[in-house]
Amino acid sequence: MHNDRMRSMLDEAKLQRFLAAVGRRATTPGRVYLTGGSTALLLGIRAQTVDIDIKLDPEPGGIFEAIAELKESLGVNVELASPDLFVPALPGWRERSEFIARFGKVDFHHYDFYGQALSKLSRGHKKDLADVAALRDQQKVQAEKLLDLFEEVRSQLIRYPALNVPDLERRLRAFVQESK
Repeated sequence: MHNDRMRSMLDEAKLQRFLAAVGRRATTPGRVYLTGGSTALLLGIRAQTVDIDIKLDPEPGGIFEAIAELKESLGVNVELASPDLFVPALPGWRERSEFIARFGKVDFHHYDFYGQALSKLSRGHKKDLADVAALRDQQKVQAEKLLDLFEEVRSQLIRYPALNVPDLERRLRAFVQESK
């Protein structure tokens, strides 16, 4: 286990401090997409998480210097991790990525809830499945639309050799059934 895992758990207040500090330190405009536990914190799905998982697109200038300093001063773990590393990016993901706030020159968004849901279904952990159900319950994800988006990227799944497509499809279809 590496030292980053020894950092303290992250709550919403600490996450908000991180976002504001990144925005103050950024030297150029950019966009930061939050995903995973950070999204769950801000939506009230969880009270704590371990990591701040982000995607930068476009990358704000000075963000890596800010992250290096904030990891130490706030005692947080930051990872470049987003659903499109595990499943194909869904068509229209940028447009569906919900705005959170602007701090300084940086816009913060939730990474597309549909992409997050598909990625979580691909892993299939109990906490991930509960998160997907919470996204549905908060009307951030509609099961039938998630299935339609999955079908749109089906041909790209071969580019993700670690992905167990039959398991993902089984979990997705079960989620659609549970959502009826």
